[in-house]
Amino acid sequence: MTHELKVYMDSDTDKSKILDKKVAVIGYGSQGYGQSTCLKDSGVDVVIGARLGGNSAKKAEAEGLKVMSIEDAVKWADLIQILIPDEVQSKVYEEQIKPNMRPGQYLMFAHGFNIHFKKIVPPADVNVLMVAPKGPGHTVRSEYLAGKGVPSLIAVYQDPSGDSKEVALAYASAIGAGRAGIYQTSFKEETETDLFGEQAVLCGGLSALITAGFETLVEAGYSPYMAYFECLHEMKLIVDLVNQGGISDMRYSISNTAEWGDLTIGPRIITPAVKDEMKKVLKEIQDGTFANEWMAEYNSGMKKFKELEKKGEEHLIEKVGQELRSKFAWKDADKIINRDKN
Repeated sequence: MTHELKVYMDSDTDKSKILDKKVAVIGYGSQGYGQSTCLKDSGVDVVIGARLGGNSAKKAEAEGLKVMSIEDAVKWADLIQILIPDEVQSKVYEEQIKPNMRPGQYLMFAHGFNIHFKKIVPPADVNVLMVAPKGPGHTVRSEYLAGKGVPSLIAVYQDPSGDSKEVALAYASAIGAGRAGIYQTSFKEETETDLFGEQAVLCGGLSALITAGFETLVEAGYSPYMAYFECLHEMKLIVDLVNQGGISDMRYSISNTAEWGDLTIGPRIITPAVKDEMKKVLKEIQDGTFANEWMAEYNSGMKKFKELEKKGEEHLIEKVGQELRSKFAWKDADKIINRDKN
């Protein structure tokens, strides 16, 4: 199977496609903060749709952004970018967005979850598109300010106006993605691969691997501080090498001893049985099982979610990490996230 890779850069975009539009960003979490502030700095007419007087509204106003109620923002805008959590989007859409939309508007998402699994079904006379940065919103902002950008995916689901791709490219460029690369995909492909990557590798797989390694060393009698450094702290150093030059560059940089362990022991940890389980995880994503389970968990009050989250927060690795990080000389100087501000 071959897949053609087409990369769009700033020079491939028509900036007027976003500069001539009024943009409402719904929500001011990580992505809402990152995207809206970059749009503003790029000269886009942008407002935040949020609960007036709420904490998010206050943070947005402190950044010099105009805030409207969600209903008024939708009425005002030509393009609506929905950046509230997946699990609340369908309710907010039905109650506050859909009744105030008009034909020809552009409805945008940063993740295809609700469209692909039909939790949201937009009218046929509205353009539906996606701009999905491949990184957290705080990183979108920090990279933009550094003169760089976060690679982003674009997709078009329905296109009655005939220019949704050009609009998506212009929007992606305005948040800095055109400096790094913009890649076209589909709502289906982005949704299913994104969920799989999060669950099996980037978040679920990685956090479980780190925790299991930490526990193995501590249970064998080693210092939890040494276990933390070896199984968690050094992870960033390895991932940075992989990110910049692939697995081969990482192996070039580490010692021969480490590389021999990598080549021979890695397959003993990630066994064919693990890959078989990954295939099951992917199937549950593709057939909607995960989406339905997650929405059921949210709608029932998220009891299991909160129990599992609390269990993770109380793990020894978190307590050890907090203690060690408090001693790092650079602990606050380069932090991307300031919870009081963004």
